[in-house]
Amino acid sequence: MNFLSHNKLTLVALGLILAGFVWYGFSGSSQPTSLLTTQNAGGSNDSMEKDLVATLLALRSVSLSGTIFSDTTFRGLRDFSTQIVPEPMGRPDPFAPISGGSVSSETGGGNAKLFKSVSQ
Repeated sequence: MNFLSHNKLTLVALGLILAGFVWYGFSGSSQPTSLLTTQNAGGSNDSMEKDLVATLLALRSVSLSGTIFSDTTFRGLRDFSTQIVPEPMGRPDPFAPISGGSVSSETGGGNAKLFKSVSQ
């Protein structure tokens, strides 16, 4: 009780400040804001659009024909690709235990040996 009597003015001031923050937070602007807004950054957008249109028009005028494949320079190219040798397919399930060679140790005896050999 002694604390409240000594700090009453401080607590009232903090309460008023908190109430002011809450009021400011809940009192929105009078104009509804649009979720989708665009801001024009001046004339820079127009110049970028003009450059894009000019590039697209230049690309439209390009014509592709098969004459490049009959060119002597193209025919002089060498193929440096590596030949892929076909190999036999492996096991259907590579994570399945191998039948025969070794069997995993099922005992939790604490020994460091994880696999024990199976006598044949």
